[in-house]
Amino acid sequence: MIRLHFQVIKTRLVALISVYVIGCSIYLGKEPQVLLLCLLAALFLVCHLYDRKFCWLKPIQLPILGAFHFISELNWCLLLYYIVIINMIFKEDKLYKSFAISMLILLQYTLIRFFYVPLNPYHILVTGYDMIAGVVLVLVFYFVNQLQSEKHKLTQRNTYLANHDHLTGLLNYDGYLSAVRRLVERKRPFQLVLIDINNFKSLNAKDTQSANEILIRFAETIQKVFKDRMFGASRYAGDRFAVLLPVAVQVDNQTLSFSDLGVQITYSITQYPKEADTFQAVISTAEDRIFQMRRDSWLESQEEMLRSEKMKMVGQLAAGMAHEIRNPLTAIKGFVQLSKSQGYNIQPWYDVIMGEITRVGDLTAEFLQFSKPHENSMRLAILNECLQRVYSLCESEAASEGHQLLLTMDDQQIVVFMDPDKIIQLLLNLIRNAFQAMQQSGVVNITLEWEHSSRMAVIMVSDTGKGIPPEELPKIFDPFYTTKAEGTGLGLSICQKIVEDHRGKLQVSSQAGQGTTFTILLPLSEKVMELPVSESI
Repeated sequence: MIRLHFQVIKTRLVALISVYVIGCSIYLGKEPQVLLLCLLAALFLVCHLYDRKFCWLKPIQLPILGAFHFISELNWCLLLYYIVIINMIFKEDKLYKSFAISMLILLQYTLIRFFYVPLNPYHILVTGYDMIAGVVLVLVFYFVNQLQSEKHKLTQRNTYLANHDHLTGLLNYDGYLSAVRRLVERKRPFQLVLIDINNFKSLNAKDTQSANEILIRFAETIQKVFKDRMFGASRYAGDRFAVLLPVAVQVDNQTLSFSDLGVQITYSITQYPKEADTFQAVISTAEDRIFQMRRDSWLESQEEMLRSEKMKMVGQLAAGMAHEIRNPLTAIKGFVQLSKSQGYNIQPWYDVIMGEITRVGDLTAEFLQFSKPHENSMRLAILNECLQRVYSLCESEAASEGHQLLLTMDDQQIVVFMDPDKIIQLLLNLIRNAFQAMQQSGVVNITLEWEHSSRMAVIMVSDTGKGIPPEELPKIFDPFYTTKAEGTGLGLSICQKIVEDHRGKLQVSSQAGQGTTFTILLPLSEKVMELPVSESI
């Protein structure tokens, strides 16, 4: 830009001064050869007009100016010499070379000048003054030029920092948008490749330094793969890269293979103008595609994780089941071996053996109940009637063990999409667990209500037993975990599965010495029936 301004100003000054010198030479009666003088002025002007395009015009400017000076016989040509000096040293960084060029040009001016002025002390002193003025001109121009150069470098540096990522050296988001905009404005076909590192957040969480090293190596790999074929590359949003490529460049999974960096990527390709013909369309289409592909990749990874968790759970269940069955089988085997010495008379151990066999049968039945798929017996049913049924089944059992069973619910009946038999089984398990948790006479309270805000039916089963220690609370729903001598550890797991099959939640709270409360949350049906309760409690 500075060079362009100088070229325009220089050309206009050359034309103005040349015309002025020609006019003054004629007016002062120097009797010059006017046509030749005008021809030399025109040649001198043409040399200045095209010296940027044709570098060989610069050296011939000085002899043309010398001839023009000699014919015009005017010292005012000195200004043209100064213009030539500035033109010659415009890009010169070394001061001593600038001085040498300016002194040689001024020496030509002095020699020609002495052809038409007398050689006396005054003109010799004027020559010295002209040399000093030339030195001052060179110094001023040199320092101004240095300041402009530093300013230009600083501007370039700031522009670079504003448009480039400090870590990788690639374009940042603003630089990426500017590069896309330039290509679109030039109507130049290209393809925009967006690359997203899938597992970058987990890498960054483990070690920020290692994550930064991966980003740097990732950027270097992109530059190495595409080399001089790309229009630009950018890193933005932390773990996302954009590469601008000619349409002819082939991009596939093999090209974008970064397995050696230990990262997994998702990428999308958008072509301009085939798939998007405006700047906004290119950006939005590319971002939408990478978002959709990242979402699909995330869903796929979640499905894979779910399959992995299921296999892990199957392994845990199989290990627990094998452990639980091995214990009674070991006991039965031992008693059979003992009976060999008694002529296979198992009478003394018959009850124990049958008890172990019964235990294996119960364990197998509960395991099947836990593992088999939920049967499609779901229907709209009144939850109040299920609680009334459970109360009728457990009332006598509670009385025989010295406990008190209480049922509290409103007159408003609550309709839930459920399997009534499963809900009854769930409540029976929780109530019997409550009975077993109370070593002395206690109270088991069953309450039913519904939350208007969340539209959930809330069933609470609370007891006044010894409670569950805080360290055991996170484990009570794990399969085969039990604190009972004869328990299988599947009861609460089955309860949780039943609740999950009904799209509900099972929560527990307990305080040592005060009791335990199990809370069941079930989603209400859209239809809540306002009917009177069939039986009073």
